[in-house]
Amino acid sequence: MKKKARLETLLISGGYDGDEKTGSLAIPIYRTAAYAFKDTEDARRLFAGEKEGFIYSRINNPTVDILEKRMALAEGGEAGLAASSGMAAILLVAAHLAKNGGEIVSSDRIYGGTFNLFNKTLRGLNVCARFVKNPYQIDDWAREISANTRFLYVETPSNPTLDILDIQKLAGLAKERRLILVVDNTVATPALQTPLKLGADIVIHSLTKYIAGNGTDIGGMIVGKKELIDKIRQEEYRDFGPCLNPEAAWLFLLGLETLTLRMRKHCQNALKVAKFLRKHPKVLKVNYPGLPEHPLHAIGKKQMKGFSGLLSFELKGTFEQAKKFIESLSLCRHVANLGDSKTLAIHPASTTHEQLGIEGRKQAKIPETMIRMSIGLENAADIIEDVKSALSKI
Repeated sequence: MKKKARLETLLISGGYDGDEKTGSLAIPIYRTAAYAFKDTEDARRLFAGEKEGFIYSRINNPTVDILEKRMALAEGGEAGLAASSGMAAILLVAAHLAKNGGEIVSSDRIYGGTFNLFNKTLRGLNVCARFVKNPYQIDDWAREISANTRFLYVETPSNPTLDILDIQKLAGLAKERRLILVVDNTVATPALQTPLKLGADIVIHSLTKYIAGNGTDIGGMIVGKKELIDKIRQEEYRDFGPCLNPEAAWLFLLGLETLTLRMRKHCQNALKVAKFLRKHPKVLKVNYPGLPEHPLHAIGKKQMKGFSGLLSFELKGTFEQAKKFIESLSLCRHVANLGDSKTLAIHPASTTHEQLGIEGRKQAKIPETMIRMSIGLENAADIIEDVKSALSKI
């Protein structure tokens, strides 16, 4: 395969040219715990990191290795490291970069689990996080940086408010202060956005979402420079043990093959639903940057090829009405996930972002009347009919 192949080709053939021994076109699932060494010197070199190869599937695995290479190619990075979940991927990066009293400067528009990791769990490990309360302003980021800051962290587009932050500006600040910029690219995927090409240093994914595409398994990915990825693998990854199983890797590889096609459909459907919602009398506000009038539309258009399938909206009413809306849906499933082929809906304030607390949610612009929807691949008219019906019951 050509090294400069385009994205659609890389997602189907990147990192694997077929099995030389069997001729198998499909990627094998290597179900093994360990690998035989040629001799004692071969084993020594592998353990010392002087030679690339396989030792133990807690450290690396041939099926997982192909996924890592394919994701790195898709993101324009040098290497990838697959983890057991998106949260595991974030933990690995944070533990490696900010250990020994380091600090993280993060946007406050992030997933509730990430917020809790940064704000509570890592504090117990002597890692402090500072949250930027107005992440659109680069000066606000600069003010939070201290001598102990190790990296900047941003989720763009964010979950569930769909905030889009200027990656190039943040990358410029990071380089000026000699810091690393980490971008969670889960909602966009490399089909719509490639942060490394915009100046970021590390990209993180929850593979569980759009990469899988149908909610079949849990996984995470880190993409960046090979030297950094190798160090994380040889240190935190080896010691913590959050490895991805080969069956999950195989499912994610299948998902990658149709990613660009699916993301186009997700974007098309989400825009249709957003246009319907913005005109509905019971809807106060729609968070979907794909709408031309959205204040972040221009930034998104500059750095993205599409606006993904995630949106949220605020109802005119109360929490009880938001609850009634969720429970009145029929086609759309009430599920704590996103990026599925099926349309999913949830109430963030009482579930995915409950950990932020009342004040935290207020600061992050997540009111009790907000509904998050991950728009799937069904016919858009059917999705809209279901939403319209649920709205009529509140």
